[in-house]
Amino acid sequence: MVFRARQFEFVFPRLALVMGIVNVTPDSFSDGGKFLDADAAVAHALELVAQGAEILDLGGESTRPARAVDEAEELRRVIPVIEQLAARVKIPLSIDTVKPAVARAALQAGASIVNDVAAHREDDAMWRVVAESGAGYICMHAQGTPQTMQRIRFTRTWSGKSADFLANG
Repeated sequence: MVFRARQFEFVFPRLALVMGIVNVTPDSFSDGGKFLDADAAVAHALELVAQGAEILDLGGESTRPARAVDEAEELRRVIPVIEQLAARVKIPLSIDTVKPAVARAALQAGASIVNDVAAHREDDAMWRVVAESGAGYICMHAQGTPQTMQRIRFTRTWSGKSADFLANG
């Protein structure tokens, strides 16, 4: 199998593909907002590449239970970082977003992959953006939204029995 993302290509099966995560958010679950400043985010990304990252995934809106970020703020956070990295690294840049307009702007700024954490099930705008650009597409599954994900009931089935759960509830 081959994963293509514009000029980049990864052939599978392979042992591993390391993706470095750069959260350009004040409320990241993993780094507590250490990379909200564009220069700090770029420095972190370059360190991840030096450590072996083969893809850099940049996100400007937290996917943990948090308030939604408007499109303009998300763009303000990620576009300067993508522009700087596109000029400095020779690996794919991935934009972690649920917003088609953010994906489009990130692809224009130098990203080559869209990491759609909402599987963009509400409309097909995201898929059109990806198809028109020739970008790679990572389709993630999210149970609800970051605001509701921990209050959603779901059912798990194993060994012929099912149980109803309230996520973190």
